[in-house]
Amino acid sequence: MPVHVYLFPKLLLLLTILLLTNVNVFAQSKTIIGVVTDESKQTVPGVSVSVKGSKTTTQTDADGRFKIQALATDQLVFNYVGYASQSVNVGTRTTINVVLKSSITGLSDVVVVGYGTTKRADLTGAVGSVNMKDLEQAPVKSFDQALAGRVAGVQVSTSDGQPGATANIVIRGAGSISQDNSPLYVIDGFPSEDANANSINPSDIESIDILKDASATAIYGARGSNGVVLITTKRGKAGKPQLSYNAYYGTQKSPDKIPVMNAFEFVKYVKELNSVFADSVYLKNGVTINDYQNVSSLDMQDYIFQNGQNQNHDIALRGGNDKTTYSISGNYNNQKGIVKFSGFKRYQGRFVLDQTVTDKLKAGINVNYAYSETFGTPISATNFYASSVLLYSVWGYRPAAAISGRDQNTDLLDSFYDPTNELANNQDYRVNPLISLENQKTMYKATTMVANGYAEYAFTPKLKLRVAAGITNANTETNIFNNSLTQSGSKWNASGPNGTYATSPAFNWLNDNTLTYKNTFNKNHNLTVLAGYSAQRSKNSYRSIYASQITNESLGIDALDLVPAANTVVNSRSSVWTLQSFLGRLNYDFKGKYLLTASFRADGSSKFAPGKRWGYFPSASAGWRFSQESFLKNATWLSDGKLRIGYGESGNNRVGDFAYLPQLNLGNTQYWYSFNGKPVAIGSVITASGNYDLQWETNTQTNIGLDLSFFKNRLGLTADVYKRVTNDLLLNAQLPYASGVQSGTGFKNIGSLENRGLEITLNSTNIQTKNFRWTSNFNISFNKNKILELTEGQNSLLAGAGTFFNTTYTSLSPYISVKGRSVGEMYGLIFDGVYQYSDFDKMPNGTFLLKPNITTNGSTRTSIQPGDIKYKDLNGDLVVNNNDYTIIGRGLPIHTGGFSNNFSYKNWDLGVFLQWSYGNNIINANRYVFEGGIVTNPNLNQYASFQNRWTPTNQNNDLFRAGGMAAANYSSRVVEDGSYLRLKTVQLGYNFSNKILKNIGMSKLRLNASAQNLLTLTGYSGLDPEASSRPSNLTPGFDYGTYPQSFTVTFGLNATF
Repeated sequence: MPVHVYLFPKLLLLLTILLLTNVNVFAQSKTIIGVVTDESKQTVPGVSVSVKGSKTTTQTDADGRFKIQALATDQLVFNYVGYASQSVNVGTRTTINVVLKSSITGLSDVVVVGYGTTKRADLTGAVGSVNMKDLEQAPVKSFDQALAGRVAGVQVSTSDGQPGATANIVIRGAGSISQDNSPLYVIDGFPSEDANANSINPSDIESIDILKDASATAIYGARGSNGVVLITTKRGKAGKPQLSYNAYYGTQKSPDKIPVMNAFEFVKYVKELNSVFADSVYLKNGVTINDYQNVSSLDMQDYIFQNGQNQNHDIALRGGNDKTTYSISGNYNNQKGIVKFSGFKRYQGRFVLDQTVTDKLKAGINVNYAYSETFGTPISATNFYASSVLLYSVWGYRPAAAISGRDQNTDLLDSFYDPTNELANNQDYRVNPLISLENQKTMYKATTMVANGYAEYAFTPKLKLRVAAGITNANTETNIFNNSLTQSGSKWNASGPNGTYATSPAFNWLNDNTLTYKNTFNKNHNLTVLAGYSAQRSKNSYRSIYASQITNESLGIDALDLVPAANTVVNSRSSVWTLQSFLGRLNYDFKGKYLLTASFRADGSSKFAPGKRWGYFPSASAGWRFSQESFLKNATWLSDGKLRIGYGESGNNRVGDFAYLPQLNLGNTQYWYSFNGKPVAIGSVITASGNYDLQWETNTQTNIGLDLSFFKNRLGLTADVYKRVTNDLLLNAQLPYASGVQSGTGFKNIGSLENRGLEITLNSTNIQTKNFRWTSNFNISFNKNKILELTEGQNSLLAGAGTFFNTTYTSLSPYISVKGRSVGEMYGLIFDGVYQYSDFDKMPNGTFLLKPNITTNGSTRTSIQPGDIKYKDLNGDLVVNNNDYTIIGRGLPIHTGGFSNNFSYKNWDLGVFLQWSYGNNIINANRYVFEGGIVTNPNLNQYASFQNRWTPTNQNNDLFRAGGMAAANYSSRVVEDGSYLRLKTVQLGYNFSNKILKNIGMSKLRLNASAQNLLTLTGYSGLDPEASSRPSNLTPGFDYGTYPQSFTVTFGLNATF
């Protein structure tokens, strides 16, 4: 026993030492190193690596490597946007390599929302995000061109393929009848209604998130009614410097030609249209029509179009440490258009710096500069002369001169002037379009400088103040010079050589101040509260000078100041608007299961009269993650499920800066008075009546959404249904004649508009093996637009298509918006074929007289002949006129969407993307001119399709005879199905392995080849079903010689050092 007592203290001491030693072994931190790669075995820089439950965190460097201190009992968490979050137990390991897997549902992704961010799992509003990998597959000069078909509910149409042209973006249908429907762009937190997409380099963009419903957009108040596009640019990340270079070079195929008549077909047509003219020019001295079958034909499309080229170069340097991060990038883009002498150039640079000043203070700056040049002749018309539309002068140029010796001018290609068109009363087509195009010098220069900065101060870990300020200094310069070898500047034009210089400077400043409180109560209650104040001011100016009869053409645009004052027109105007706002938002969730968001914004705008300047925009939304309920805990097939519901109000203040004020035009020479024979006194005219009751358009929207993911997130579904009603529409209403207003119209808040829709998005991982992966994304959007109210006592609103061909057509209204129906429907007569001999009585003298029971076509009964165009008589009075106009087409599609498939096998990857539009029509206005519509111009070439016109030996019922067009009318004859399915993008890429890259000092090298606009399936006969010369709410789908999109093939590389 004594021995045992003696040994016990020693044994106890030894045991204690051993236990303490063991505890120390397990409690001692160690350095963990590793590499993070993706499924294609490429390293991933910028991955967040953190120790779960602590503040210890780091990021992977440019080579995907990381180093972090952790305990053996710790768990490392790896997060990166677009990939599923991964957690790894440390244990006894000191090296941990992780392969990230792409996330289909992206529940852990951070999504940018107004004045903050949130996890996708916590969203309660309708927010769409662009997969940036998909965006990178489309080598485009601006981000908007790559968005088409990528996000449900977002309709993107490229109405003009001219270099430098931007896309039209509409979110959830047209929310306004007469005002702009483009969304609000918020770039790095700074909003703009008219952001210049060409000033942003797509390679600088980190993420694009789109706020679609009012519960999400209400935080932007008066400017959020059309949706909000949030763009976040790339910033530097801690780690060693990372130098990247991206480049591509491509060729653009000239478009397929519209077939036009050859020499034989043309002379045959001219003979039918005007026999006297044909005999005097083409058929003299025994020459017959058949003689022209051996004459070579000139098609100006062969000389105007060319294969284009485009190249792009990006270089960026990014890096930093725990205190300072930086990003410096530059871009050069050069595009040679498919129409000769057209193109686009851009020079752009961005500098971003973020600095952690103290543990509580962080600050940063973001500066972007862009300069671009767009040059070449615009394709679409600016006045009613058809040859001012480049394609019209090309299609209409006659294909051959008279057989040698019988024409005043046999050199149609190299001569500037074609005198035969004078004889044909065809003066508008007497100028060679190729020479005119070469000599018309048109240049648009745009300069944009954006600088913003911020400071964040954390009073406590839960309370943070952010102060941000920024400026935008932009200018657009227009230079146009038409010398004497152009259509506009020729000696036959009254203006002679002429030119225009214009400049549009704009300056904008913004200050945002937000206070954010974030806390967790009792581990389950998460609360975030934001309050803020914002102020913004914008000044826009315009100054221009136009001069005609310029004598010194060698000086070009620099000769404007030498022209006498009598031949010059000077314009100058300026406007300013200001906006101040108070805003707030509350986010609450309980265990991440029950979610609530509420926001409120008050906006005061100088665009409205005192007493009407403030608008108030509330919203609320809620979410229920039912997949976390206990009754679904055994539903292993369901990865996540959430139900969302939201309601909110937002506004639209897009009217002129002084729309509420009466306006006068002083000294207007069109208005003069003479009393008692005294000298004329120049008068003034009221140009705007003003309206002190003018206020915001208010957009009210209800949204119900469902988010589902299945089978360990391999299949994801998002569905949203919405109802969007716009009240107090800003309409240009008809005023009484007694008002004396020059235009006869004035802005009022009258009318309402409704959009109802369904959006569905499907994401799936179809196959996932060690070396092969196939993922898909499908989205489809349905939207139904309906006018609820118009102006007082008004049931419809007519809209003209602007200037088109001649004054007669310009005065017509081919569009109508009817109460109870959609905006911008096509309006005209119903084409009913061609008058046949059976419709006439043959008179004793051999002439034909239309039978009394047969309807006329707008011409007099005695002048109508067999083969003339025929329309339906809807009211039964046997006379076709405006009373027989009806709806003949819909300008808006029934549904739009996109379908992408991405494949990867080892180091190879392939992306295929299709987009479509279904159910919309297009007025192919070109056919009015080039399918026999211009009976007074016998020397104007026609489409080859008009060969199948009615003749006594070809009595078809589809195309009227030469000269049988009758009175000018819009009709269903030229309304075509604008639906299309387009193979938009295909890209094949190869990623070099890390083993090879390590030997050449690189961390990433990818080569790729891509093609855009490869194939378009459509029933439309024009050059491009997306094209529209009048892309407005009231006049959608009007093709008037529009610049088409082109088939493009590019080769590129992405390198990181």
